[in-house]
Amino acid sequence: MELFSDKPGDEGLPGRERGLVMAAVMTSTLMAVFDGTMVNIALPQMAQALNVASPLAVWFANGYLLSAAMTLLIFAALATRIGFRPVFIFGLSLFTLASLGCALSPDANILIGMRILQGIGGAATLSIAPAILRSVFPGRLLGRILGLNALLIASSTAVAPVLGGLLLSTLSWQWLFAINVVPGLLALMLGLKAIPHKPVLSGQTFDLRGALLSATMLGAAIMATNSFASPHAASHAISASVINWFGLALISGIAFILHIRQADKPLLPPAIFHSGRFSLAALTSLACFISQGVTFVALPFLFQRVYGYSAFTSALLFTPWPVGIALVAPWAGKLADKYSPSIISTAGLLFFVIGLMLLATLPATAAHWDIGLRSLICGMGFGCFQSPNNREMLSSVVREWSGYASGVLAVVRTFGQCLGAALVSVLLAVMVSANSIVEQDQAVRVSLWLAVAASGCAIVLSLSRLRRNK
Repeated sequence: MELFSDKPGDEGLPGRERGLVMAAVMTSTLMAVFDGTMVNIALPQMAQALNVASPLAVWFANGYLLSAAMTLLIFAALATRIGFRPVFIFGLSLFTLASLGCALSPDANILIGMRILQGIGGAATLSIAPAILRSVFPGRLLGRILGLNALLIASSTAVAPVLGGLLLSTLSWQWLFAINVVPGLLALMLGLKAIPHKPVLSGQTFDLRGALLSATMLGAAIMATNSFASPHAASHAISASVINWFGLALISGIAFILHIRQADKPLLPPAIFHSGRFSLAALTSLACFISQGVTFVALPFLFQRVYGYSAFTSALLFTPWPVGIALVAPWAGKLADKYSPSIISTAGLLFFVIGLMLLATLPATAAHWDIGLRSLICGMGFGCFQSPNNREMLSSVVREWSGYASGVLAVVRTFGQCLGAALVSVLLAVMVSANSIVEQDQAVRVSLWLAVAASGCAIVLSLSRLRRNK
């Protein structure tokens, strides 16, 4: 394969060693994607098995998300100072051990604690995964390896609901976590053997104050978005928790920005945003993931509450989306190594918006093939956008800062999806007063058009990037 070919002047590692690193990184990514998707499906069964109410069971998912979001930037900065391998090995070890702890948890409180530890481990690997790939692959192959990574994520997203349903129907919810142990140990052995240990920026002190401020800022922002989705939205009131969490996020965010502008060796160097290409690619990614977050929450309500399909049928109707990504992402990444990533990702966004508009205008009764075709178009557009845009972000900064760029990429993806999900929850709470199919249909349609608007903003940002590159 060309991914493992060697040419004079190539940066990174020789071909065979690249393959071992790729296997370790992609195995850890596969575990994280499977874990998040399958656990969300299993929440009702887990709540019943552990005899807890639904609000507490939600923290089986939120505990992971919150701890991961709070530590993404911290691990990205730490890896830049001490090297990718120790951070990756720590994160993967913690994730694997916490997975075993989740499977053995006797009650809800211990399970939530294990999920928090699992989120910390997941953040350590996911925040630096693209940076590790950039460090071992030459620049001429960066788009292709990122496209292959997008293919893996899309494929696992499509398979995870089916695998999760199979495990729940034949075994028990504990196996959703126990399944991580063997691949986790395999990825650990590969990572220890192949990932380079040399620090990128050796001799730098760690910015503890910046780490505390970033964790507070990101955690409070997640809690604020989750609070928007609580029942108070139905009364058109803003609860004290929303105000408090938003206020804490705002204050800590301002303090974080002031700190990194003044610190000698900050957690995140502000100079990284001096690159217009990087900043616009990050903002474009944020807007696009908001759109994806909206759609991924709105469509299940459309399929199950409005069209009346079962949960399994709804999962099958979702499958064309990741299939579309899988079909296009590798080719888009390959093209991004030869042509302008900005042009390719902008074209993908245009295709993505067309697909979203087609979903927003679905008829009152739609055939399975019609829904699948429109979802496929969305997936193909998103696949054409994602890997070239990620390549643009990583290649717009010096190689020594690829860890920082990878961390920012993880943050905008996480917050985009969380914000999109929260927006749908607010619309459903405000617009639906009872179990009215008509009202739910209207709320879902508004949500989908909101996704179209967010993607429209992404197109504007991406076009600005094109003008800057001229």
